[in-house]
Amino acid sequence: MTRGGKVSKYFKAMATQDSGYTAAQIQVLEGLEPVRKRPGMFIGSTDMRGFHEMLREIVDNSVDEALAGRAKEIWITLQKDGSAKIRDNGAGIPVDIHPKYKVAALELTMTKLHAGGKFEKGAYKISGGLHGVGASVVNALSTLMRVEVHRNGKAYMQEYKKGDPVAPVKEVGKAVDTGTITTFYPDRTVFKECDWDWERIVKLVRDRAYLVPKLYFHLKDERDEKEMDFYFEGGIKALVAHMNRNKTNLTDVMYFSGEIEERGVEVAICYHDGVSETVETFVNAINTTDGGTHLTGFRIALTRAINDYTKANEMTKNGENGLTGDDTREGLTAVIFVKIPTDEIQFESQTKAKLNNPEVQGIVAQVVKEGMDQFFEEHPADARRVIEKALLASRARMAARAARDAVLRKGALEGAALPGKLADCQTRNAEDSELFIVEGDSAGGSAKMGRDRRFQAILPLRGKVLNTERVQLDKIVKFEELKYLLVALGTGIGETFDLSKLRYHRTIIMTDADVDGKHIETLLLTFFYRHLPEMIKSGYLYVALPPLYKVSFGKESAYAFTDSEKDGLLKKWQGRAIVQRYKGLGEMNPDQLWETTMNPENRVLKQINIEDASNADQVFNTLMGKDVPPRKRFIQTHATAAELDV
Repeated sequence: MTRGGKVSKYFKAMATQDSGYTAAQIQVLEGLEPVRKRPGMFIGSTDMRGFHEMLREIVDNSVDEALAGRAKEIWITLQKDGSAKIRDNGAGIPVDIHPKYKVAALELTMTKLHAGGKFEKGAYKISGGLHGVGASVVNALSTLMRVEVHRNGKAYMQEYKKGDPVAPVKEVGKAVDTGTITTFYPDRTVFKECDWDWERIVKLVRDRAYLVPKLYFHLKDERDEKEMDFYFEGGIKALVAHMNRNKTNLTDVMYFSGEIEERGVEVAICYHDGVSETVETFVNAINTTDGGTHLTGFRIALTRAINDYTKANEMTKNGENGLTGDDTREGLTAVIFVKIPTDEIQFESQTKAKLNNPEVQGIVAQVVKEGMDQFFEEHPADARRVIEKALLASRARMAARAARDAVLRKGALEGAALPGKLADCQTRNAEDSELFIVEGDSAGGSAKMGRDRRFQAILPLRGKVLNTERVQLDKIVKFEELKYLLVALGTGIGETFDLSKLRYHRTIIMTDADVDGKHIETLLLTFFYRHLPEMIKSGYLYVALPPLYKVSFGKESAYAFTDSEKDGLLKKWQGRAIVQRYKGLGEMNPDQLWETTMNPENRVLKQINIEDASNADQVFNTLMGKDVPPRKRFIQTHATAAELDV
């Protein structure tokens, strides 16, 4: 189908030529200029994740004061004007003149990269900061930042605009307390369409309250007049109990700790009767979302301890091999918390998502192995439940493999031809290709006619797909609609999964904007989250956002994606417009579907990610699991009123 206007960006060619590369073109970025030039290098991204990374950097500076034994309370306020205010009752940032740089230490900390008190042992033995760029990066990416320090009975203050001091540090009064108060206004030209997310910030604060027992957090959102306080004495044991609050536990929470070579290790473990695994890792109160050497050491020790106990107590049947890591982690909830001297931490990047210290792997493995061995000896009933859970997982895995292999031999996946209902795209370049998973043949027909067949493929699915929350692989590959989807994707599933074989780097769920459509979307998200999570982690899964209304006035028309947008259009045309409510994608003609939902130049896509794995696991388990009461409570808590067409 030929279209006028812009050609898809995936097929644009870029011409290059020699531009006379000389020494004059070499740029030296000074001060905080590199942050303004390339913010993603310092905070990971300029989307919601990077936006909240700014808050985390400042909050963790206050948490470091608590880890150093100097702070007991932290106040976090999201203000009506879009700024964030963080206050602690620590010692306060030094304000005396630095002997080398001849400026106040406060100004040096806030305006120079790699300036801070966390490089050498002394001020902070344990802290989340390492690179000395946290506060200065936040400063550089804020239109205005104000820091007030209470120290030595006096109050000092300095303001900055986009990282540059407005004036020198000055004394502004007396102080009866100590601490630091930081207020910053994120630069909205950098963080476009970003705003503070209450739930995300609650998770950030709650985790730190668990990790640092007896540290009191006060969180307030002045925009919605919401307040929450956090104070825990149970540490990571209480955090694991919280993560498993809607699950049926098989054991008490196991807790192990130890210190080797100035590396402190705390681990809390609990098994539940489900199949999902949730493990969170922390280094000096920093959530290492990509794991690292501490996670590797934990997994090695866990598998070894369970296998050793299984063999010692002769709990396997004849012919059964040892348990794999996947077997020992089914139904596992765990938190790993390591404390490393500040000057010796090795993170992979400034965002501190992955720990690289090689020695930590062996230290964590030793603490976990010794702790589990002792726990199993002292709690044989719990040990038996853990082993039986792992053995059941192993037997189910072997049965699923046999069933899957039997299905594969019949050509269900490997070597199977692409499904007939798939309207494939012309290009074979996965980076340029996208697959729309469409609800029903009617919408599928419109999508097939409206697409750009050069790079867009369409796969219509009939009816609601299987709920895969608690389903083994053999049933998944036998379910026709999911089998078609797996063949179209090309990755395989389970042990045969290979992300490099993915045929489309944008897989887009496109369902009707009604209750049934949202149900199908949830079922598909459950399938991807539980069985193809690498697609989500790699950023290959999206949800399309089709419009709800078409509003027409004379020869003019516009699409509305929300009720407020519709009301705005009606107000514009003084209520004389005609409103068409789209009950399904099939009601759109091909050109309308292309224009509103499929055209890369106009459409709105929501990229799916697993930024908060434990919360995602909790939601999926609640909504798609077997227990009704938690699901009912969740719906009652989060449901909003809706107008239904009858």
